[in-house]
Amino acid sequence: MSKEQTKDKNTENDLQSQDVENQTMESQEENIEDEKETLEGELKKERDNFLRLFAEFENYKKRTTKERIELYSTANKEVLTAMLPIIDDFERGLLEVEKSADTALLDGMRLIYSKFKNTLDQKGLKVMEVKAGDKFDAEIHEAISQIPAPSKKLKGKIIDVVEKGYQLGETIIRFPKVVIGN
Repeated sequence: MSKEQTKDKNTENDLQSQDVENQTMESQEENIEDEKETLEGELKKERDNFLRLFAEFENYKKRTTKERIELYSTANKEVLTAMLPIIDDFERGLLEVEKSADTALLDGMRLIYSKFKNTLDQKGLKVMEVKAGDKFDAEIHEAISQIPAPSKKLKGKIIDVVEKGYQLGETIIRFPKVVIGN
């Protein structure tokens, strides 16, 4: 082999080596691009999962906070419901004591009643304001009887309030018992 042939063969080998290197580099770049796309897809999927999980957690926090507030606001419901007949009896007793001549007894009863009532008011108990002549609403009143209306304008309206109604917050714990005109 001559020097020229050897030189040509070395050049040819060099070119082939460069082609192989170029193909290897291109193949590696394609693999890197494919891997990059795959990783970006996985990253996007994980971000989406994270955002969904975060939103679920925020909803959970809001829901439990709301439930806790509702629980605190109605925690005394059973106790206050049990106190309602006592309030009624106290009011009836107060009316009878007002008829007597003993002012010291009347003042003492009024003081006790006012403290008792204020304590219940602080716990969220409210009297439902219902009076004769109001329109009857089956959603918030309990009709215990109907009587002929004394006048035409009282038909379908409340004639008398037999028992007061009470609310705890926005929840009615005892509906007012009323007589309506027919």
